[in-house]
Amino acid sequence: YEFSLSAAGLSRCLRILTVLVFTLRKRTSASHEQWTKTANGQRFTVTVDQHEESVNACLVSSMAKHAGVSKKNFYAAR
Repeated sequence: YEFSLSAAGLSRCLRILTVLVFTLRKRTSASHEQWTKTANGQRFTVTVDQHEESVNACLVSSMAKHAGVSKKNFYAAR
């Protein structure tokens, strides 16, 4: 699985969170958003930095972990 390391990668990550049924909860600051989801009685929260210009593999891995899915399932949710 390969993920774009461009600014478009951030918009893809947000689209993936939407596909995974996350909703935008609130902005924690001028540049951060919290996306949340409750599944099987467990709450998942992913914080996204809107000023991040690129999305690297480490960041995608962290987002997947906080979303409660594997990297493979995160990529597949596109």
